[in-house]
Amino acid sequence: MEQLAQHRAVPVGAPAAPEAVALSELTLPHHAARVRVPTYDRSALVPAVVHFSVGGFHRAHQLVYLDDLAESGCTDWGVVGVGLHSPHMRDALRPQDHLYTVVERSSAGERARVIGSMVDYLFAPDSPQTVLAALTDERTRLVTMTITGNAYRIDAGTGRFVPDAAVHADLADPHHPRTLFGYIVEALDVRRRSGLPPFTVLSCDNMQSNGEAARAAVVGFARLRDPGLARWIDEQVAFPGSMVDRITPSTGAADQDEVTRLFGVADRWPVVTEPFSQWVLEDSFCNGRPPLDRVGVQFVADVGHHELMKTRLLNGTHSAMGHLGELAGVTRVDEFLADPVLGRYVTRLMSHEVAPLLPAPDGIDLAEYQCSLLRRFTDPALGDRLDRLCRRGSSKIPLYVLPSLLTARAQGRPSRLLTLAVAGWCRYLQGTDLAGRPLVLADDRAEELGVLARAGGTDPRPLLAVDAVFGDLGRDESFAAALTTALAQLEELGVRGAVARALAEDDDSVPARPPLSGDLVPA
Repeated sequence: MEQLAQHRAVPVGAPAAPEAVALSELTLPHHAARVRVPTYDRSALVPAVVHFSVGGFHRAHQLVYLDDLAESGCTDWGVVGVGLHSPHMRDALRPQDHLYTVVERSSAGERARVIGSMVDYLFAPDSPQTVLAALTDERTRLVTMTITGNAYRIDAGTGRFVPDAAVHADLADPHHPRTLFGYIVEALDVRRRSGLPPFTVLSCDNMQSNGEAARAAVVGFARLRDPGLARWIDEQVAFPGSMVDRITPSTGAADQDEVTRLFGVADRWPVVTEPFSQWVLEDSFCNGRPPLDRVGVQFVADVGHHELMKTRLLNGTHSAMGHLGELAGVTRVDEFLADPVLGRYVTRLMSHEVAPLLPAPDGIDLAEYQCSLLRRFTDPALGDRLDRLCRRGSSKIPLYVLPSLLTARAQGRPSRLLTLAVAGWCRYLQGTDLAGRPLVLADDRAEELGVLARAGGTDPRPLLAVDAVFGDLGRDESFAAALTTALAQLEELGVRGAVARALAEDDDSVPARPPLSGDLVPA
């Protein structure tokens, strides 16, 4: 932390750095004058972690914690990154010796640091055997992933692994895998046969029970290949759950230019994120545990309550804001919150419909947690775009919004605002906002669901029949009627009008609550 204190935040509008120098191991001494750089011996890092899918969030979160750990004197947990689908990250990081810049951006200014905890990056199609060699290296003790919920191939109704064509291809040729779980299962089989202990498998995805999802996927894949191997994995491999949190927008060309201008770092792919960061881990590891508690990670016996709090209050609210905001022509999260009607919707959604359904994790005040979310959402410096929050909605809505809606309806609690969030997604799937402007839908199921959304119009029943998304809720006629009303109000009144109507109806039916300390938007 001493070194961080040496580099103050650069205020907004600060003059440009005198020159831009390419980032590499050799140029770290030059960059140390303006940004925090690794002071530990990177050659001493042990490649103990293999991470699949190195995106912006992983680089703003897990790799930062492991960089902090190395700075504390523990270099036992270096990271080998693996990409399965695109060579772009390889091409950006390799010329930089796998170094990159993280910029913490807030209204107070910007602070940059160079992260050095990644020791190598492998693009799997280049050399699958090199990836397997990393996974079967006795030094590898932890395999982590950020792959998004749909990639686990778990049936929402049964919780079972559902193989697709890519999985069947791996099963037909298991020693030459191409899928994530094909690599993991093949590596575990090699380690078992060689007498090596297994590695821990850790999901860092934003989904409830992510540890159980990882177990279901790995064991489910193995069971299709070799039931004996599946039993060994189920008994010997640890799959801890985790809760991860750090808002990390996509890096654009303007961000890259700003890093060069302010800090003089010519970085092919920097990361811009917020100052806040949180990581809660289930204390269940089978091959050594990184001492991340030294650097602010919380280890707990059961991460479930933390997962519920974060996914339903932060991610669920993000989904609601994203789709409704896109329909209304709003661009950014802070702009959504600054709107008196839309901002009140966010506060009321969290405090009246979602938070009352949640068990509070030990040591957490849910009211203060909501206030902290509002403070993060309303900071205009980060410029988090609503279209980012809409990506993969067919995965996010079932994970982050529908569980709250189901629970609220089962308990007879208010759910108008949650229903409006679902209506926003259903209308968004039609592919235009309410003014008729086209929307770009980043979702693997966009074409399939878009056809159904356009066919139904204000009747959601074609979409509700998609069992993989709605399950039993799709057969609830009273919910279908409520969703029809919400869709009709969006078309008739617009987003702000429909939100105002829902808030007014909510005011009539729900007893007032005491204000949250530090409320940023009137409730």
